Amino acid sequence: MIGLPLDTPIEILLRELTPQVLGAVIRRFHDFSSAEDAVQEALIAAVGQWARDGVPANPRGWLIQVACRRMTDHIRSESARRRRENQMLAEKPHVVEPSTTDAAQEEEYDTLVLLFMCCHPALTPASAIALTLRAVGGLTTAEIAHAFLVPEATMAQRISRAKQTIKSSGIPFQLPTAEERAQRQRAVLHVLYLIFNEGYTSSGGADLRRADLSMEAIRLMRIVHSLQPHDPEVAGLLVLMLLTDARRLARTNEAGELVSLMQQDRSRWDAQQIAEGIALLSRTLPQGAVGPYQLQAAIAAVHDEAAKAEDTDWPQILALYELLKRMSDNPMVSLNYAIAAAMVNGPTKGLELVDALEADTRLADHHRLDAVRAHLLELAGDHMAAIRHYRAAAGKTGNLPERNYLLTQAARLSNEPQK
Repeated sequence: MIGLPLDTPIEILLRELTPQVLGAVIRRFHDFSSAEDAVQEALIAAVGQWARDGVPANPRGWLIQVACRRMTDHIRSESARRRRENQMLAEKPHVVEPSTTDAAQEEEYDTLVLLFMCCHPALTPASAIALTLRAVGGLTTAEIAHAFLVPEATMAQRISRAKQTIKSSGIPFQLPTAEERAQRQRAVLHVLYLIFNEGYTSSGGADLRRADLSMEAIRLMRIVHSLQPHDPEVAGLLVLMLLTDARRLARTNEAGELVSLMQQDRSRWDAQQIAEGIALLSRTLPQGAVGPYQLQAAIAAVHDEAAKAEDTDWPQILALYELLKRMSDNPMVSLNYAIAAAMVNGPTKGLELVDALEADTRLADHHRLDAVRAHLLELAGDHMAAIRHYRAAAGKTGNLPERNYLLTQAARLSNEPQK
């Protein structure tokens, strides 16, 4: 996003502060597109100045002040907005040093309002999700395009149109009512789901995951859950994040190499986080109709409750994926269903299901289709075909640890004696 390696402390801090600062600037100036430009300029200024002089005592206030100055300059430069300029100049931007409690509440409020504003009914669901990932999650256009399985140029146009819709609609910057929140809930949950997924397995780069994104998604999900504590799907998504994130430390070895779920050292899983997720899921499932996030959370719970990989209750996972398939047209669900079917009924059955997904254009260039096929071919004993598909999958992923893992699997099979 702003030219520093993603693992530097300044980059992590700026990513955390961006939605808070953007929310504060929009609240003051009521112009989404211009506010985003001003915040971006403030972030660029921070990279240079903070790296040289150190992070200021109030970094959020520093960014807000710089962004507000940029906005004021922008307003002054446009004669067509003279009347608005006078109004804004009468309220000279300044940084208030609130109490710790007030500051925390203000930060949470601005982030929440920005989240729900980006998911306004004036936008199509796809545009709302894309805009929120950009504004609240801080993802690049390329990362969002990868999450949606569409070209980057298509996603750039979608985000641009969403910003224009926000600007022309005059959407107020305020927390929506309970009824309005219910209307926007599906888009909000999907946004946080995608942000978490991008953090858990990055679409590109040298690191398998981006902990800042997954932790931000969990933080935002906790806030949404606090607003709607009795909503089963809200709780279900929070549980899914907690149970999935609990495995993060075991997903790589000391060299940063990917470790598959079946090979992970489960003693490194976060037992406290698993216990929190299981307890919340147990309270949630009896509350009403079961939705897709609750089903995915239940699948994650089956994995997390198995002390050893061989103890995994694959028939139960297969049954849960069967229910999930009926609710969702997501090809990734079908691909995971094929894996579960292979674990229960053998690799031949799994390969039949994978063959049926070949015609789905949404998976045509996705590495997971080849990776799953390679794994099932290996289980079936067809090592030459498995090698080809491991290599094909490696060529389609931008995540270096994933690529190395897939190439390692191909090399391992190449070195094994033929049966």
